[in-house]
Parts: sequence; C-alpha cells; structure tokens
Amino acid sequence: MAVGRAARVRQIAAIALVSIGATVTLLAVVLVIGAYREDAGLNSRAVRTTAEVLSVSFDRTLVRYQTPDGADHIPPDGVGYPAGLQKGQLVEVEYDAAKPDLVKVAGRGAYLSLMPAGTLILFLWLVIGPILWWMKRYGPLFRPSPSPATS
Repeated sequence: MAVGRAARVRQIAAIALVSIGATVTLLAVVLVIGAYREDAGLNSRAVRTTAEVLSVSFDRTLVRYQTPDGADHIPPDGVGYPAGLQKGQLVEVEYDAAKPDLVKVAGRGAYLSLMPAGTLILFLWLVIGPILWWMKRYGPLFRPSPSPATS
C-alpha cells in the first residue's frame, strides 16, 4: 500500500509541475502576442512627439506630452518599453491618435518582450525538467490508474 501511495504522490506532483509549466508558458506566449497586437494597433495610427519623463518606478514610467490640439497627456498606465529612462529626460514617444493614453517610446516595440518571456520559459523548464527526470528514476510518472473493475 505504501508503494502505491508514493507512486500516486509522485504522479500528482508531476501533473502539478507540468500544469504549472504549461500555464506559465502559455501566459508568456500570450503576453508576447498581446504586445505585438497592441503595437500593430498603435503603429497604424502613430503620432510622434517629445515627452518629458515625470517619474520612474518599478511598475511604470510616467511621461507628459502635448497633442496637436494643445491638451497635455499623462497616461495613467505609463509609457511602453521605458527601459533606461530617467526623471526629467526628454524622449521621443509615439502615441495612438485615437487613444492618446496609449504611448510607447519611439523606435521600441514588442520585440523587446521576446527576451524576458523566452528567458522565463527557458529557466522554468530548466528547473521543471530535471525535477521530473529525478522523480522518474523511482518509477513511471504518468501511468493510468487501475479501474475499480480490474483491481
């Protein structure tokens, strides 16, 4: 009975690890696809202007820029692809003419999301893979449970 219990625990742990790995991989891929779709929409109606960097924090970088109608905009979600920006800096940005609060640093795009997402996926599976391999040394991980009629 103890051998059956240990095998069942290993099977549940393996299913959990594969499920976590697959879910995080899917989320990373969706994130990259979303970044490309948002960039495609913004690029189709992009307007370039100069913006002042107001604040830089971990979760967002705020900028202020003026649209041709004279209105000042400070997008609440911050600017896209803000790496390397500093408070007080003037930077070229592109914003969506239809939605002026959708803004990114000019010349930067969704391709910048490939490296972090790819690295996340790589290291995730570099951790999960050896754990599954180690667990497999003690017996098969994914064998079907015996049905009540055959036991």
